[in-house]
Amino acid sequence: MTVLLMTPPMTQLNTPYPATAYLTGFLRSRGFEAVQRDPAIELFLEMMTAPALDIIRQHVEANFEHFEDDELPEVIYHFLAEFDRYQLTVDSAIRFLQGKDPSLALRINSRRFLPEGPAFDAIAQMEAVSGDVLQTAFGNLGVQDKAKYLATLYINDLSAVITQGVDPYFEVSRYGEQLAAANPSFDNLYETLMDEPSFSSEILEQLVEQYLEESQPSVVALTVPFPGNMLGALRIAQTCKAINPELPIVIGGGFINTELRALKDPRVFEFVDFICLDDGERPFITLLEYLQGQRGIEDLVRTYFLAENEQGDVFVHYNDNPELHDIPQSEVGAPIYDGLPLGEYLSLCEMLNPMHRIWSDGRWNKLTIAHGCYWRKCSFCDVSLDYIDRYDAASADVLVDRVQQLIDETGETGFHFVDEALPPKLLFAFAKRLIERQVVISWWGNIRFERTFSQARCQLLADSGCIAVSGGLEVASDRLLKLMKKGVSVERVAQVTKAFSDAGILVHAYLMYGFPTQTEQETIDSLEMVRQMMQLGCFQSAYWHRFVATVHSPIGMNPEQFGITLADSPEILFAQNDVSFTDPTGTDHDMLGEGLRKAIYNYMHGIGFEQPMSFWFSQKVSRTLIKKDFITNAINTHIAIMND
Repeated sequence: MTVLLMTPPMTQLNTPYPATAYLTGFLRSRGFEAVQRDPAIELFLEMMTAPALDIIRQHVEANFEHFEDDELPEVIYHFLAEFDRYQLTVDSAIRFLQGKDPSLALRINSRRFLPEGPAFDAIAQMEAVSGDVLQTAFGNLGVQDKAKYLATLYINDLSAVITQGVDPYFEVSRYGEQLAAANPSFDNLYETLMDEPSFSSEILEQLVEQYLEESQPSVVALTVPFPGNMLGALRIAQTCKAINPELPIVIGGGFINTELRALKDPRVFEFVDFICLDDGERPFITLLEYLQGQRGIEDLVRTYFLAENEQGDVFVHYNDNPELHDIPQSEVGAPIYDGLPLGEYLSLCEMLNPMHRIWSDGRWNKLTIAHGCYWRKCSFCDVSLDYIDRYDAASADVLVDRVQQLIDETGETGFHFVDEALPPKLLFAFAKRLIERQVVISWWGNIRFERTFSQARCQLLADSGCIAVSGGLEVASDRLLKLMKKGVSVERVAQVTKAFSDAGILVHAYLMYGFPTQTEQETIDSLEMVRQMMQLGCFQSAYWHRFVATVHSPIGMNPEQFGITLADSPEILFAQNDVSFTDPTGTDHDMLGEGLRKAIYNYMHGIGFEQPMSFWFSQKVSRTLIKKDFITNAINTHIAIMND
């Protein structure tokens, strides 16, 4: 039995998403023949060639034939006006971003080689505030990074041309997301799939036909990590069924695990045969054994499929055999990357911020140190779901063995640990084993900003190769942090993040606004706290997320404990996750959101720390009550304690 695993568009352009690599390694360890492909990166590369741009131009001209020049979207006008230059440079720019033509950097940096569309306006806007931002960011010797940043802006312009002028569902990281995310009805997706395929869908179909011809699979499995992958996954399944209606199609992944837990619409099974929930190893291998005739259908674990009752009615059935336990983390094995085009991924530089860029820059081997979250108490988090709730870890030696195995296979020593939150005790043991076994890597991952990360332990992590961490500050308000059950205080977060930064480790903070009962004053106070922490070097990068209540979180399950009332929801036949609510506080969070994002964008570029809070908002806001030296005092107190 040959299993073909694929990641639908779109996820990342710089590195493979790890799901298929993990499952490939696991299946091969259990004697199955598994092959994997990444149509996400291959679709993008097919669209970013000189011949493809010619086809894109034809689509754009046809779609805008009745528009005057001054009516065209700016990115479309610029693309048509500069088309010859785009067609001349696109292949070279892609090769440069793949690391295959570094000498091109000097031509890119001349600012005369690549056409510069609306995406480049960001440079002019920043220069109007703080002078030559490129010189400040890259100096005279940062030739490669500067060119990477300019080439990324160029790619962003071309991507916007495709979205605005050819295919409205195409986005580099959110491919048709609006069709799937928290959508209780399958109607929109179904109608799109029944309609004529878009430009990108036609290319995707050609790629899938090629994969099927090459691998001749017995089963096709698709991972759907995000809502934006669902349209691509169903397009792939649709193509597979058109070629071979008897070919079993299986889907699973993060979006499925989170949002399709109340699935009832049988039309989904016109495209796929089985849908597996939660950790994939046990459900998938049990399903494969069923397809081989080694098990009965009653043995399937956390799996949806179509069934028929005595009256002949077809319905969506869910089966979960509780006697078959999940595979322990120590036995899932290491990911295997063969079959994925590791030399074709693009290293991008999307922002002039050293921490923020690592999500899109560099090719990272992805691993998990542990399954689930060791804390699993946060009230806003989906703690009732398996990928959070079931905590299971391997030993430090097993983890170092997997690291070494991936280095041997890929030749890469960069690692991104994709845990919910790296468990400190195991993390410290892992760092010590890396040092003792003289395994040289660069690594980063997600943590909780808790007191166990002392200055000495942060230095230990840095010595083992840690280059960056991200973690949730969420709201810089002790009242709200307690309501969230974060288990930290603002003062503690300031001290821990400063300890990481002092060890030379970059820090990113996840921020949240619009939490239940959060007042306007608390939101503005949070921004002031963030301003102080970033100005003092506690963390270098941050992002404000608008709070959303979800059905699998303590807030969604027990809203009365948080002072809110959930809105009535429609009948759920397809996806369910976000849930609207009424907050009696009545704060206009939408008004505050734009100002928060504007402030953090400037802070990440080292700009605007001297501005009052009111500067960032379009209407009058309350004056912050927080003392300007709060964070300074917290950090200095921590240093004094450490010295004692």
